[in-house]
Amino acid sequence: MEANLNHVHDPWVRIAKRDELSFLTKLGIRIAILAVGVIVCAVIIYIITGLNPFVVYLTVVKGAFGTVRRVWATVREMMMLACIAIGLAPAFKMKFWNIGAEGQLLIGGIVSAGCMIYLPFLPGPVLLLLMFVLSAAAGALWGLVPAVFKAKWNTNETLFTLMMNYIAIQLTAFFVSKWENPKGSNTVGIINPNTRAGWFPEIAGQQFMLNVIIVLVLALLMNIYLKYTKHGYEIAVVGESWNTARYAGINVGKILVRTMLLSGAVCGIAGFLAVSGASHTISTSTAGGRGFTAIIVAWLAKFDSLTMLFISLMLAFFDSGANEIASKCGLNDYASDMIIGIILFFILAGDFFVNYRLVFRKKASSVIKDGNSGVSGKEAA
Repeated sequence: MEANLNHVHDPWVRIAKRDELSFLTKLGIRIAILAVGVIVCAVIIYIITGLNPFVVYLTVVKGAFGTVRRVWATVREMMMLACIAIGLAPAFKMKFWNIGAEGQLLIGGIVSAGCMIYLPFLPGPVLLLLMFVLSAAAGALWGLVPAVFKAKWNTNETLFTLMMNYIAIQLTAFFVSKWENPKGSNTVGIINPNTRAGWFPEIAGQQFMLNVIIVLVLALLMNIYLKYTKHGYEIAVVGESWNTARYAGINVGKILVRTMLLSGAVCGIAGFLAVSGASHTISTSTAGGRGFTAIIVAWLAKFDSLTMLFISLMLAFFDSGANEIASKCGLNDYASDMIIGIILFFILAGDFFVNYRLVFRKKASSVIKDGNSGVSGKEAA
């Protein structure tokens, strides 16, 4: 009986997993891909606006690092992003997709603002310590709710944490209305502008130095916690497989709850930094989308809290620079956001090429299949 022969050509290109690369090779790939992204942005800028791309990029650098004040503004934004990403790291390593950092930050910010409004008479160090602890506790409780539902009823944590963001936004709007100053403005305004109760003190003449110290300490502690402690090992095992973790005698539900308490607490501390260490007020835009940007930071850093500092600096640099070109080069905010989006795309592409490679077909070939089985070659017996 004559076989039914079907010729199936090999794909022109396929994706293959890379072997483990050295650190320098990975760094080289990422730098090369980022350079391509910068070139693509330059071409787009010239086509759309006719501006010299070198002038635009120089404006980006000046916008981020042009003056001492701008340097510290960029550092402040970097520390905010890094703090949230550090909070996401343990949950993400456990493969609990905590998309609720925005809400956890806002809840921490509400508590900090409340302390500044109702307890300004406390000594400065006592007030700051109380705000730190209560903001962390509020963020932890906000992260606890989806963790309990996941542990007990295996709910979808992505949707759960995302929906809790909107609840936090409405709670923030409620307190903004309650604390509005002046009345009818629908804004809280700067809290305690005269006494500066609850504001971070200047250290070495710098207003945001305490932000830096707190985030650096958190990054170091989280790195130690995830890499060198029993809890960190349990998080990694649960992230690999719930069944394996249970077989090893690990209480998965307990790890879920404990880890989300930690994740929410650090994100709540980010709310404390935003209110006490930066804006000195609270609004529905206090989070400003940082909770979602921090997801990119945590993912690119492979949940390494120290690496997050460098990635946060890079994103803060582009964000500050893009705002500058929007005002100095006559580009609107959409153009600057587009540039940031292109750069982020190439950063993610760099991560892809670190882990995978493209294999191109060298010569035409065919696979002949007859019926249920296939044979390589041009003829089948």
